[in-house]
Amino acid sequence: MSVDLKSLVRTIPDYPKKGILFRDITTLIEDPKGFRESIRRIADAHRDGAFTHVAGIEARGFIFGAGVAIELGAGFVPIRKRGKLPGETIGQNYVLEYGVDTIEIHANVLNANHRVLLVDDLIATGGTAIAAISLLRRTGAVADNAAFVIDLPDLGGADKLRAENVNIQALIEFAGH
Repeated sequence: MSVDLKSLVRTIPDYPKKGILFRDITTLIEDPKGFRESIRRIADAHRDGAFTHVAGIEARGFIFGAGVAIELGAGFVPIRKRGKLPGETIGQNYVLEYGVDTIEIHANVLNANHRVLLVDDLIATGGTAIAAISLLRRTGAVADNAAFVIDLPDLGGADKLRAENVNIQALIEFAGH
């Protein structure tokens, strides 16, 4: 029997600011069956992809990405905010509502022999995910698949990723933002 994952996601109105409906996945990951089911569904959809690595975006992408990597028998690559990884890194800038930020991976972890699945908890406007795909591709690795627990289609991020030739999977959609 399948778990209704959408029912396990809590909606918090006016967080982090007025007018936003925050989709909180902590209630999903606190539920053992829901958490296991979400990892399984993402992994099952990508078992035939021959992925060598799963990349997860800090921080909630680590939660789902690590589980998917284990399920797929793949390595896990953390995509972190600037200055959080030890050793040599490569970075990618992306635009925020007010300014620019940078995400990084270890410089020597991926190359043209690798195929990477990007995983995160949510796709909204797509800025961070597009930066992550760009960063992964700069290593020479194939990065043309991304999976998310939640898609907010009204914000257009999934469509922006598709325009970058990325295949998208989302387990749940919520209208609005």
